[in-house]
Amino acid sequence: MDAAGSQVADECAQYAGQYQSGFITTQGGNLLCSKIIHLITVNQVKSQVSDVLYECEQRMYQSVAFPAIGTGQAGQSPAKVADEMLDAVVEFARQKSVQHLQTIKIVVFQIDMLTDFYESMKKRENSDSSTTESWLSTLKSFFWGKKQPSGKKTAMILEKKVDLVTFEICGESQEKVDATESWIKDLILKEQFENTISDEAIESFDETQIAILEDLQRRKQVTIQLSPPEIKISGISRDVCSVSLEVQEMIQRIKSTEEEQSKAELLYNLVEWRYPGSKDSFVAFDKLTNMQLEHAKIAKKPYLNVKIKKKNYKVDLNTLKATDDEGKTINLQRATKDEGK
Repeated sequence: MDAAGSQVADECAQYAGQYQSGFITTQGGNLLCSKIIHLITVNQVKSQVSDVLYECEQRMYQSVAFPAIGTGQAGQSPAKVADEMLDAVVEFARQKSVQHLQTIKIVVFQIDMLTDFYESMKKRENSDSSTTESWLSTLKSFFWGKKQPSGKKTAMILEKKVDLVTFEICGESQEKVDATESWIKDLILKEQFENTISDEAIESFDETQIAILEDLQRRKQVTIQLSPPEIKISGISRDVCSVSLEVQEMIQRIKSTEEEQSKAELLYNLVEWRYPGSKDSFVAFDKLTNMQLEHAKIAKKPYLNVKIKKKNYKVDLNTLKATDDEGKTINLQRATKDEGK
């Protein structure tokens, strides 16, 4: 309220006792927003978040930011609050009538609370993995804005050279020749198998993953058809199973990378580590290094090795000094994003 200024405080005093639906709306004051929605303190976090979201949609607002409601003086469990807030967002996102509200942010200043919100998001993905678009993706689109599609990916069958085998069947009668042909066909079909793997992570396959698929197809008796978000593998049963396992491992590696990037993005919104640039300026570390430094400091590790401008540095996490292989030392900065607010 202090940061918003006296104008907002006066509006709150003016509307006191006139609130409906558990909140009142004022101008943004000195804050970088057009409106402030003030909630009346209750323990029904989910219903409060839902009411605010529908209010924003009705007023045609395009974005809204929430604090972690009730985790301060109200003393509610962060895990419970995370579940209730995300339940409200999921239910809102499922409404086909939503047209205006595009971005929903939950601002968490306490680093240890990030895990509660992230785990709550992951729970929704694991409990509804059969849907075409997981709820984690839906939540991400609201929290960080909707990602514009990079263009529809067309299906492709990876090039494969097939060595043909010709059978010449001779017999005492046409009946015996036909029976032998049928027997050979049955043997071949018994060894054939087809498996389709469907996962949204396949949409992220690039030249690296396609090259791996081509190598697998060359080495194994399989044909691979790539049609994001699906991969169809057909061929000899044992090879189909083997290639399917390797594809699943590729998918898991992509998911792990995306998960790390999401965690790094969340943390970067709270804490920023910097190294010296030019003319007394400081440059922010990349988000993954930023997360590694912060996690190491939270874990009370004394040192961490990082790269700065392609050079190796050993960071003293107590003094925030980094020393390179030649003994040259530089000072680092660690700044929380809420400083000065």
